[in-house]
Amino acid sequence: IKWGADIVVHSTTKFIGGHGTSIGGVIVDSGKFDWGNGNFPDFTSPDPSYHGLVLWDLPEPLKSMSFILKARLQMMRDIGACMSPFNAFLFLQGLETLHLRMERHSDNAMKVARFLEEHPCVSWVSYPGLPSHHTHETAKKYHKGGRYGAIIGFGIKGGYEAGKQFINELKLFSLLANIGDAKSLVIHPASTTHQQLTPEEQLETGVTPDFIRLSIGIEDVEDIIADLDQALHKAARV
Repeated sequence: IKWGADIVVHSTTKFIGGHGTSIGGVIVDSGKFDWGNGNFPDFTSPDPSYHGLVLWDLPEPLKSMSFILKARLQMMRDIGACMSPFNAFLFLQGLETLHLRMERHSDNAMKVARFLEEHPCVSWVSYPGLPSHHTHETAKKYHKGGRYGAIIGFGIKGGYEAGKQFINELKLFSLLANIGDAKSLVIHPASTTHQQLTPEEQLETGVTPDFIRLSIGIEDVEDIIADLDQALHKAARV
């Protein structure tokens, strides 16, 4: 919203929850978009399912809330995408420590990214906090306090088979497709989430055979690095 977005959709399952215990999401509306510009008749025409209500005809501040009102009054009613009270409670609990966890996630990830960039078993590293990353200058603009998040991608020397073995050799990391947990997570997309695609289709989506994705947790960073190091030396084909 601060940088000009009209609507932000965010998965609370990830860092806000922080422990992989609940599935949820949040919609944040800036209230600044012009839904009456002629392209969105759902907001300017009577809603037959809500007594002919025209959202864009409501007085302020309700008019500026048209999108969120439609999401709550109509979409949630018709589709049933309502979060359970207990899941909402868990997300609220997560919010209390989010700022502390994100600092630790980011600080740990930067150290891990630098470690991987110098490792003889690693062919490439993708992390926006590294000067070598093609979006580094943009990341410096949008990321607060020189912290760049927890997600790192890298290529293991040896390709597909090395990637599969690397996952099996890890001790501290958990093999999960999620991101943003307090614990460190890892996945080899080519043999898991994208295995149903052909090699050509995988490459079209940016998944290379050597690609490993890490979600760096808040454990002691020396433990994280030690686990990665031992697994790389066992699995990589240098």
